[in-house]
Amino acid sequence: MAGSVLNASLSIIGAGKVGRTLAKLWADNGVFRLQDMLCQSQKNADSATGFVGSGRAVSDYAALLPADIYLIATSDDRIESSCEELTRRGLISASTIVFHCSGALASSILHTATQQGAAVASIHPIRSFANPEQVAKDFTGTWCGMEGDQRALDILSPAFEAIGAKTANIRTDAKIHYHAGAVFASNYLVTLLDIAVQSYARAGIASDTALDMMAPLVRETVQNVFRLGPETALTGPVARGDMATANKQWQAVAAADATHGRLYEQLMQLTVELAARRKPPEK
Repeated sequence: MAGSVLNASLSIIGAGKVGRTLAKLWADNGVFRLQDMLCQSQKNADSATGFVGSGRAVSDYAALLPADIYLIATSDDRIESSCEELTRRGLISASTIVFHCSGALASSILHTATQQGAAVASIHPIRSFANPEQVAKDFTGTWCGMEGDQRALDILSPAFEAIGAKTANIRTDAKIHYHAGAVFASNYLVTLLDIAVQSYARAGIASDTALDMMAPLVRETVQNVFRLGPETALTGPVARGDMATANKQWQAVAAADATHGRLYEQLMQLTVELAARRKPPEK
């Protein structure tokens, strides 16, 4: 591969929202020399290169030219087969770098490239790419979890930093826990807030009113967690040792919905453990 990032050619397999956004950022900042953008249809490939402003739109692996670096930005269930296809067509060599941006999968999914001596990695930007135009404007400051072969990271880490990313190293054999952390912090938080809305409903409060009531509480709680840390941010019955109130709530919730009751009980116990980690007040 070329000796510097600026001289390296990059082709993107699956130029959807993530692929085209990163391609545009790298193209606009002169980080990589964008070569091919492969999509399942020529229309989508043309749309991707039009968004980026450079690159060659292709819709067939047979049309791909050899590149120094391949980003496989397909859906997770197609990453392995895409890498296999690149290998089958002789596009992977010992000097190639292959990486993907999945949060759930490790770089080991690219094993067919590894067998050819290529360096592999995964780098996961922790943000939504729902609006590529907006993401391309405010990508600076985005955290990216990364793991893989050091040779790949030596190229890709500065490439992401050049477009404003902050990077954090992940243990390859424990990447599933990294992704689980993001699921807890985002997806399951939404589920928990929905359960809160259902609890308000049992008290006769409409869902839109409940959301309005919850908004300042949730925002302030989250801000305090980030500002003070979970232990110090914790408030409420368990935090102040009022287990009588906590147990009454658990029993009431369990009587109304057994599943919610089990969840309340487990969260109560975890909160007891969290409260126990708090430092005693200074005298």
